[in-house]
Amino acid sequence: MSRIAALTPLQTPAAALPLLAGVQKTVGFVPKFFKTLANAPAALADYLQLSQALAKGSLSAVEREYIALAVSEVNGCEYCPAAHTFFGEKTGLSPEEIRRAREGSLNALTVLARQLAQGRGHLNDEQIAAARAAGFSDTKLIEVAAEVGVMTLSNHVNNTAVTDIDFPPAAR
Repeated sequence: MSRIAALTPLQTPAAALPLLAGVQKTVGFVPKFFKTLANAPAALADYLQLSQALAKGSLSAVEREYIALAVSEVNGCEYCPAAHTFFGEKTGLSPEEIRRAREGSLNALTVLARQLAQGRGHLNDEQIAAARAAGFSDTKLIEVAAEVGVMTLSNHVNNTAVTDIDFPPAAR
């Protein structure tokens, strides 16, 4: 049972309604995470703005799913692994890739994402050197850190709210 309500359209603050309409258009439905985040329209707006900006960066959709899966596991979120397993499958990830991304053992990206989440953004010189040896530029390091931050926000909201899992979505 959720501790913070996933709002119905009638309960949703006016400022959040167009934001949720954008999610509906993009995703095809409005996941309960967004309906819960709509309790704080400013947080919803900021989350969406940063997520959309990062989607235009150097990380591919697949790489962003790898990060989401690795970080959600570290943060003990139950909602986000279900959501990002669904979205990861949509990007072509296999069940094995999803499992290994959640473990942080799939590739250098999932190792780095897990290290950032576990260390709360702190990396030691060896970890930075390993990331650079794997081909991570300064741009990519910053974008990975930002993606970890976005996922941590999502994980913390879902952990606080105990958001009811709605993935995979029911046929609509």
